[in-house]
Amino acid sequence: MIDSPEKLAIAVLGVGHFGRFHALKVAAGARTRLLGVHDADPARAAAVAAELGVRADGAEALIAEADAVIVAAPTRAHYALARIALEAGKPVLVEKPIAATVAEAEALVDLAAAQGVVLQVGHIERFSAAFRAVMQAPAGGRALSFEAVRAAPFRPRSLDVSVVLDLMIHDIDLLTALAGGPPETVDAVGCAVASERPDFAVAHLGFPGGRRATITASRVSIAMERRLRVLGTEGELSVNFLERSLAVLRRGGAEPVATMPGSGLDRLSWTDHDSLEAEQAGFVAAVLGEAPPVVDGEAGLAALKVALAVEEAMERNRLLSAS
Repeated sequence: MIDSPEKLAIAVLGVGHFGRFHALKVAAGARTRLLGVHDADPARAAAVAAELGVRADGAEALIAEADAVIVAAPTRAHYALARIALEAGKPVLVEKPIAATVAEAEALVDLAAAQGVVLQVGHIERFSAAFRAVMQAPAGGRALSFEAVRAAPFRPRSLDVSVVLDLMIHDIDLLTALAGGPPETVDAVGCAVASERPDFAVAHLGFPGGRRATITASRVSIAMERRLRVLGTEGELSVNFLERSLAVLRRGGAEPVATMPGSGLDRLSWTDHDSLEAEQAGFVAAVLGEAPPVVDGEAGLAALKVALAVEEAMERNRLLSAS
């Protein structure tokens, strides 16, 4: 924990598309100031530094001066950068996925614990108004089946990882939270379409107690789609994230359903807020000892384990279908 300074001096390591947004939010934060930025591409670091009126420097030099560090570099660099910061005793917010491998993730979790510093993982969906609405929605009985779809047209970014680590990991984290723990079984299919790594994936997860989940993620879709469906012993919960609407069919619901006496619909909506700003505010609160991190290293590790199991299942099924 850091004694509360006037503003936390934060270094942002990695200022590509999303890292630049992190730097912008830190620079504008009420409780933060941007110490400087680092990127593997010196020209990009210099451009963002000039835009925000800070210096571009080496990662170790910035870490030495910073109160806390945000790692928003490509996934392959997460472990090395976060490890340097944690070894220096600096709190770290590392973008999702926490690392490229389970061994790297476990090492970061252990190092943060040994150093007694905050390690937060950037599962930004946990800070969204939509996530809060889903978690606070009335239950439609005991959940038995989960279906999640997250699809978008192709954009040439985040191609250093598969669609599983790029997009699906958000819904893996969400369904793990809804199910109360990780799955016991994982199966999946997927394919590379427009990049060198799988661009769509369909995963089938088996949770304790016989519950099942299907998660579809695509970054080569015709149109944007984002929805969630939970089937339970009383009815269902249905969410359209793009329309910001949620409905629950359950016993005693507020809006009667003529064909189902005793059951009714509860309809909810939400107003979006700045999830990245909320995520950084949560990190600052954790660094100052005001609250535990919402998504700690253990949570990031759990999501990574499932995501990599999905990737392994995809590869196994690809080899089977090719034989």
